[in-house]
Amino acid sequence: MKKRLLKIVSFLFFMMNLVAFFHAYQFTHFADENVRKTDKKNTFDKIKALLFGVNNPRPKNKIVPKIPFEVVYLKSSKKIECWSIKIPNSKGIVAIFHGFSGSKSLMIDKSDVFNALGYSTFLVDFIGSGGSEGNQTTIGHKETQDVKVVFNYLEKQQLQENKAENKTDIILFGTSMGAVAILKAAAIYNIKPTSAILECPFGTMYKTVCARFGAMNVPCFPMAGLLVFWGGVQNGFWAFSHNPQEYAKSVQFPVLLLYGEKDRDVSREEIDVMFLNFKGKKILRIYANAGHENYLINYKKEWLVDVSNFIGK
Repeated sequence: MKKRLLKIVSFLFFMMNLVAFFHAYQFTHFADENVRKTDKKNTFDKIKALLFGVNNPRPKNKIVPKIPFEVVYLKSSKKIECWSIKIPNSKGIVAIFHGFSGSKSLMIDKSDVFNALGYSTFLVDFIGSGGSEGNQTTIGHKETQDVKVVFNYLEKQQLQENKAENKTDIILFGTSMGAVAILKAAAIYNIKPTSAILECPFGTMYKTVCARFGAMNVPCFPMAGLLVFWGGVQNGFWAFSHNPQEYAKSVQFPVLLLYGEKDRDVSREEIDVMFLNFKGKKILRIYANAGHENYLINYKKEWLVDVSNFIGK
């Protein structure tokens, strides 16, 4: 009886790990652009997704800026593609980093706002997205190197343009995963932008995976832990230590932190802990009815006021 029970438990444990392995790979590796995204209404697709994970077609740039821009390629862990939009007599430059499963074309609306406020912009495709190389995403872990490479490039540009004695602002803007990558870059590379605007960064890797289970009304234990474990193994890092709340303790430059109170992917507790951990000047703005979304869609007026007041000093 005990041997039989042990065999059953061992089999279930093996199957849970197998399912978690497939899900972790699908979550951190984009499929070909032409692959059909999993239809969650189709019964067959539901069963397939439950066992093997959801197909995520590789994000691509569907539109380009309406104003003149330059395509810039930088060498990070892989070649990354960026769009540089220079505004005459700009007050500074805002480097813009997209979220999970996104691309820089989704950030053009934010870029337009910063341009209108008198700032040049530098839109970035993380590794695996848009015009950048690869098909991998590590939810802000390896993307940190992309942030560092971009920041170093912008600093070098200032020197080449003889602005060493009169430096313009370098502001980092990131949404969700992009915000996480900025936080980690500050912690491990000690980058020091003029300031940063961060939208809805998650608190820890484990919590953000748990939130996805919660959104499906599925208990996160034990599968969330297995998913985080295998995701880290497959991508070459210990995912349980991917902790933006801890990264926040290294941030001494001014930060504007933006959050939607109805965000199901990031809890208010995560945001409050992170905000408390920032060491420098900090401002927290909460949008009462917003979720994990583009705040410019339903909260444009409030977003514009918050951002323009922050960068306008």
